[in-house]
Amino acid sequence: MGWSPTRREGLAALTAALGTRPAFGASGPPGLDAVARPIGARFGSALSSRPQGASADNPRYAALLRADCGVLVAENEMKWQHLRPAPDRFDFAAFDRIADFATREHMALRGHNLLWQRRKWMPRWLEAHDFGARPATEAARLLREHIETVTRRYGTRITSYDVVNEAVTPETGALEETALSQALGGTEATLDLAFRTARAAAPHAELVYNDYMSWEPGNAAHRAGVLRLLEGFRRRGTPVDALGLQSHIVTAGSDTAPSARAYEGEWRRFLDAVTAMGYRLLITEFDVRDNGLPVEVAARDRGVADYARRYLDVTLSYPGLRDVLAWGLCDRFSWIGPFEPRPDKAPRRPCPYDVDYCPKPLHAAIARALAEAPARA
Repeated sequence: MGWSPTRREGLAALTAALGTRPAFGASGPPGLDAVARPIGARFGSALSSRPQGASADNPRYAALLRADCGVLVAENEMKWQHLRPAPDRFDFAAFDRIADFATREHMALRGHNLLWQRRKWMPRWLEAHDFGARPATEAARLLREHIETVTRRYGTRITSYDVVNEAVTPETGALEETALSQALGGTEATLDLAFRTARAAAPHAELVYNDYMSWEPGNAAHRAGVLRLLEGFRRRGTPVDALGLQSHIVTAGSDTAPSARAYEGEWRRFLDAVTAMGYRLLITEFDVRDNGLPVEVAARDRGVADYARRYLDVTLSYPGLRDVLAWGLCDRFSWIGPFEPRPDKAPRRPCPYDVDYCPKPLHAAIARALAEAPARA
């Protein structure tokens, strides 16, 4: 029998890292990937290609990536509207810079995504495309060409793909339609083709269905729709390996403990149903919206950390979950502030580091959750 990491070894790594982080000095926080490794997990983050943003070209952000990450994912640069500006043209320049950084730093790389099944996030040219006299044939050609071109370019450098992103309507649980899926004859046929093409083109890679999963109230229809989709994949033999849990979690008031306890039962029932079908799990886009928490920074950061710790403890209790990726490490560059400002206009604080690149209580909460989680299967 091979070596099996234990919770004690994870805690030992956390304790050791507290005093040995060269990036932050002897008093700095532990590297999150270093804490995750002894339990058989990995920690990573999204990054962008913007030189002064959440980018490897930004020296301060690159230092955070090097300190904390063992796996990286592009925030936007692999999505159709960025990677394929026209039906006959691909633009790989921005994503190539991200991939090259991951290679230089010996970090794993995830691909996000090969198909975003939402009309508003597909390129305008595709929604207006003339699919001709045989629309299903043309739609299949476009989809296969896209997946085969991307996977061929990056080969084994990309070890895991979000093949399909967000195909379920949150409000109803129904499947989303796009011009592509309408031409192909339906969403199920489109998703099946995407996964089967990805399996043939990248047989080494983990193939993931990724969605905006959350444990808060109001998500029951969404979770039910995802379960129906996953059941359909299994029934049809569609090659899907794992469910990506985006995990953009949302606090609901100043006392986070009662709400977290209230959400746990439904969340466990959902994860039990997913894993019973044989799917692995990933946390793919973790951050925390500080809704209902006080303006005062120390109290707000404590509330975010406590809430996140409870969510991570529950979700990491499933040993088939190996990867935890933040959707950005630094508050300065988070998408949440522009997307959903707080009513009181206080700057959002959703990430492990603040706007000055300093670690927050959320960073320590993630480290403790990883260190104390069970060893991975």
